[in-house]
Amino acid sequence: MKIPFSPPDITEEEIAAVAETLRSGWITTGPKTKELERKLAEYCGTKHCACLNSSTACMEMTLRLLGVGPGDEVITTAYTYTASASVVCHTGATLVLVDTQKDSLEMDYEQLEEKITRKTKVIIPVDIAGIICDYDRIYEIVERKKALFQPKTAMQSLYGRVIVLADASHSFGAVRKGKKSGSIADFSSFSFHAVKNLTTAEGGGVTWKTTAGMDSDAVYRQYMLLSLHGQSKDALAKTMLGAWEYDIIEPYYKCNMTDVHASIGLVQLKRYETMLNRRHEILSMYEQGLSDLPVHGLKHRGEEYRSSGHLCLLWLEGKGMEFRNALITALAEEGVSTNVHYKPLPLHSAYQKLGFRKEAFPNAVGQFENEITLPLHTCLTDEQVAYVIEKFHTCYRRLA
Repeated sequence: MKIPFSPPDITEEEIAAVAETLRSGWITTGPKTKELERKLAEYCGTKHCACLNSSTACMEMTLRLLGVGPGDEVITTAYTYTASASVVCHTGATLVLVDTQKDSLEMDYEQLEEKITRKTKVIIPVDIAGIICDYDRIYEIVERKKALFQPKTAMQSLYGRVIVLADASHSFGAVRKGKKSGSIADFSSFSFHAVKNLTTAEGGGVTWKTTAGMDSDAVYRQYMLLSLHGQSKDALAKTMLGAWEYDIIEPYYKCNMTDVHASIGLVQLKRYETMLNRRHEILSMYEQGLSDLPVHGLKHRGEEYRSSGHLCLLWLEGKGMEFRNALITALAEEGVSTNVHYKPLPLHSAYQKLGFRKEAFPNAVGQFENEITLPLHTCLTDEQVAYVIEKFHTCYRRLA
């Protein structure tokens, strides 16, 4: 049996929707993208959602919308994928990394508070595996540090404190204290990449909470300008009779979503609650099936929260990298694809060149060394999940 790690769950309905879009003659940003934006905003409980070509673009355009640039600092966690940090570098701002808490993937909030300076403009928490971070704690911190905040732009002045931009790439559909991901942080960036719970093949979306003095419609228009060369009219608007003329407001960027991608997302969104439930069924099967081994995973459900069930991360208690890597190879030989989430940023050459050293992030490095991620996707059958559990037992015991 061959168990892929994370294939997209695409049905004939998505294929038919793409074909319909292709036949329509409108394949770039148009009515399907606008419809997806409306439905995503409705799902998250926000006024607007701006769909772009990736979560990375959503985060970077948000930083640019806020006016973050050289001389500013942006804080994120060392335990994440590069996108959470690279967007900071793209703007010319200074990247600041914090360690995780001990035996946790959430950032060390005490260290976070210590790292906030007069230069800090944004914090990027990461909802790893689809579990929403403790934003209550984060907001308490930024309120306590409010006196340090020095706004440089009108948008920053609306907040009067450090702004919270959630890297919610994993957490679409997750809930905490009755609120959905996308409606908790000041801004939230989702990924609809091929391996995500809801896919548009490539794509992303950003939502935001309206704060006092904010014109949410104007914020949406600014995202559209940022994502399409600063052009005052998109292609759809230019199709109106006699409406060819446009202006370039600023020399901006190109990262719009297309209707081809959006048509996939619209079908996925219709199916999404069923897909979420299936992910939690699989997580429960893994939890029960591996309970006799010295391994533990993240808690995806609690009294006040439910994750999106994006990843099944496991830690091999008392083991190290050599054992973890041998187990990954052994499982692959049995047809089971696994992965590791994540190699902390200070272990990568790009971030070492920026001066980050692994010794400063012992908790993040410790979490990485014996972590393994099991297949978790809605194409898995019960039989396949049982096969993964069986082969995990076999390979673990043979290597132990």
